[in-house]
Amino acid sequence: MKPAPFTYHRARDVAGAVALLAELGEDAKYIAGGQSLVAMMNFRLARPAHLVDLGGLRGELAYIRTDGGVLRLGALTTHHQVENAPLDPGFAVLRDAMGWIGHLPIRTRGTVGGSLAHGEATAEWCLLAVLLGAEVVVQGTAGLRLVPAEELFLGFFTTALEPEEMIVEVVFPRPAPHAALTEFAERRGDYAVVAAAVDLDAERVVLGGVAPVPLRVPEAEAVLARGGTFAECAEAAAAAIDPPADGSGGADYRRALTRTLLVRACEEAMLR
Repeated sequence: MKPAPFTYHRARDVAGAVALLAELGEDAKYIAGGQSLVAMMNFRLARPAHLVDLGGLRGELAYIRTDGGVLRLGALTTHHQVENAPLDPGFAVLRDAMGWIGHLPIRTRGTVGGSLAHGEATAEWCLLAVLLGAEVVVQGTAGLRLVPAEELFLGFFTTALEPEEMIVEVVFPRPAPHAALTEFAERRGDYAVVAAAVDLDAERVVLGGVAPVPLRVPEAEAVLARGGTFAECAEAAAAAIDPPADGSGGADYRRALTRTLLVRACEEAMLR
């Protein structure tokens, strides 16, 4: 299929992009890499009347910077840039997780900020942001504000961003040397049926595909905190969730995947 008609605009700077979207209203959308939005437009699941292209801002918003143990990623940094970056070992989980995202052409176009703004509950960047306690820097007509990753995702493809706001930077405030993410998809490159991420140092567990948002599981985290086994952690997570049933599998199937994937993620994190 082809998208519905729309008017194309090319942003020259961040402030101008924000002002333009505020002027155009809720029928306008930003487009960065376009790997999610264009597909939705082709299926007529999204019908924006205006597209504001952020591609011209890559010189300003595509960067990877480390400062005193804090990692900063510009919103237009691509998955492939992170995949090939010489990151500190404490952030190796970010680089390694990129291999789960689609296929190489998708990773060369898709962006960190675009993935977070899309808010898909199994998206790797959404899980990683919650896992590592990232802060998302957002710019709107009122200026800049910081949104903790755990407060960014509100529901199915729904975020706390105001209609005109755009993500400009993602800040990872601490290294995670013993963290890992793994997932299962029916075909390599598809969206995950279930994804599991763990940070053994911070004793955090985050699941994707079992709720409308990336889900922290306090019951599983409590098992890690008291020194329980990885199998006990996985069992606690499976017992705590209420996953959906759809064409990819039922609730019991997703619980079984959670058990397997969470043990695997814990083992990978420990080996780091």
